[in-house]
Amino acid sequence: MIKISEEKWAKLPKIEDRLEEKYGPVGSPSRKEFQAKAEAWYYAEILRDERKRQKLTQQQLGERIGKKREYISALEQGQTDMQLSTFMLIANALGLRFSLVVG
Repeated sequence: MIKISEEKWAKLPKIEDRLEEKYGPVGSPSRKEFQAKAEAWYYAEILRDERKRQKLTQQQLGERIGKKREYISALEQGQTDMQLSTFMLIANALGLRFSLVVG
């Protein structure tokens, strides 16, 4: 285990500072865009991991939802945005169920 003194720890850059430096303050248009892309990547990762867990190819998943393999690949690589309807199509094709929690 690596030990870092409190003094050195305090001098390390904080993630929030890095995010603000690169994407702007919370609530700014550039930060909102970054957040949206990060969330899209996260959900695409969940779907990709489940596809792989079920030993499905991108081609097979595409056939289940009526899309081409290239589209599934682009989604998984974060090259294209995923609409909610597409997310639900893929989730249903993989047998995943989601619930909305409000409040």
